[in-house]
Amino acid sequence: MVVPVQPTVDPLKAARRPGDPACDVYLTGTVFLDIIFTGLDSAPVRGTESWARGMGSSPGGVANMATALARLGLRTSLAAAFGDDHYGEYCWDALEGGEGIDLSTSRTVPGWHSPVTVSMAYEGERTMVSHGHEPPPDADAPDGGAPACPPRARAAVASLTPGTRAPWIAQAARSGTRIFADVGWDDTGRWDLAGLADLEHCEAFLPNAEEAMRYTGTSCPRAAARALTSYVPLAVVTLGAEGAYAVDG
Repeated sequence: MVVPVQPTVDPLKAARRPGDPACDVYLTGTVFLDIIFTGLDSAPVRGTESWARGMGSSPGGVANMATALARLGLRTSLAAAFGDDHYGEYCWDALEGGEGIDLSTSRTVPGWHSPVTVSMAYEGERTMVSHGHEPPPDADAPDGGAPACPPRARAAVASLTPGTRAPWIAQAARSGTRIFADVGWDDTGRWDLAGLADLEHCEAFLPNAEEAMRYTGTSCPRAAARALTSYVPLAVVTLGAEGAYAVDG
């Protein structure tokens, strides 16, 4: 049974005005079913069996951010593809019924296997193994599954792809939505900030330390964060268990 989470505080109550967007934060991306093993003393060794002292499951991927925002009391809208398998049904119910996240811009894809990630936590870090396939294109959503007309929102969280523009980002920015963006690993090895074309529309950029240093050609996260403020007003470089380093340009 999914038990709804009821936020007790509206963090934007004092700032809300008539005519404000109904949505505080809009997100789009891939939802995974996360299976997490905890309490491992060390990394698994090939040819052996490891027992974990704890295990949990939850919607993951972009759902992690959506859940965190909803639990802060923000009105959160998520556009994502969900499989019509048990994994997809569980993730949909957990997000909509359990967290109160608006999924009106999401879709269920018949016959599509939900992406899955198995995460193993040990020594203060984690190792992940994922499996999934791109969902078939949505005829009504030309932007890789994101709605052609995203809902009006105070802010949006985007994941930038090197060498690719997501038209909804520019459209949302033009309507007054503040864009907060992260980025995935650059498999091309170019690490060229010019290839992140949608960065020009972003209020903030949140890469991890290794990504930030590679993109800026710097040798430490602090220098990388300072260099990134030449491209965005706010740079936040995440440092895993050590927190984050932010610079307001």
